[in-house]
Amino acid sequence: MNAPSSFRGDAAPVLSIVIAVLDERDNLPFVCKELAEACQSLPPSEIVFVDDGSRDDTVAVLQRMRADCLPNLRVLSHDHRCGKSAALRTGITAARGEWIATIDGDGQDDPRELEALLRLARSANGTPPLVVGVRTRRKDGWSRRFATRFANGLRRRLLRDDCPDTGAPIKLFQRDAFLRLPQFEGLHRFLPALFGSYGVPLVCHPVTHRPRLHGQSKYTNFNRALVGIRDLLGVIWLRNRTRLPKSVREC
Repeated sequence: MNAPSSFRGDAAPVLSIVIAVLDERDNLPFVCKELAEACQSLPPSEIVFVDDGSRDDTVAVLQRMRADCLPNLRVLSHDHRCGKSAALRTGITAARGEWIATIDGDGQDDPRELEALLRLARSANGTPPLVVGVRTRRKDGWSRRFATRFANGLRRRLLRDDCPDTGAPIKLFQRDAFLRLPQFEGLHRFLPALFGSYGVPLVCHPVTHRPRLHGQSKYTNFNRALVGIRDLLGVIWLRNRTRLPKSVREC
């Protein structure tokens, strides 16, 4: 497959699609081919994969896919596993687009959804929003769906972030707005609440969700729950300690 890139020359891309991956070599050919197709409907875009210390040949597969179908693909690699939030921050810091989109690298997300999310973000009035792709029909097992439903309910009750699916991988936001946020592992699960603390509005949009192509999730329900409760308490503290002026003028 030799789909042309939507990113030409040295001009800065409008959109950077950032994907954190860990041991996903079997899923990447499908994901990259879908990204190449999706880029045809997007403004000038770049794809930034961040390998978070994979032990398989994830990086080699990405390099091959760049040569085969994704010339706008960039590959960054951590020397050891740092976690998904750290990997996303690495990619977003290195990104050149004004807008950032995130998806997972396991094939469960459809990158063709990004066109609608970007259109919503760019057409919004006032402060550019965070757009979250809400998974309407989860394709995970019942235990994962139950754990996610419980976690979302607890988070919404305590943080009041008005987001029904904050763990959804598909999100779109401005790069500069993200880089203002404090960094910690687990950050990506609390973006609606944290962005809201900085005055960024939330837009939710329904998206499709598909079964994982190959392999298993890197997280169990148990370790998600333990870490999630600790992180939730931390986010409550961060929001209570955030103090921002309504306006700033030079005198």
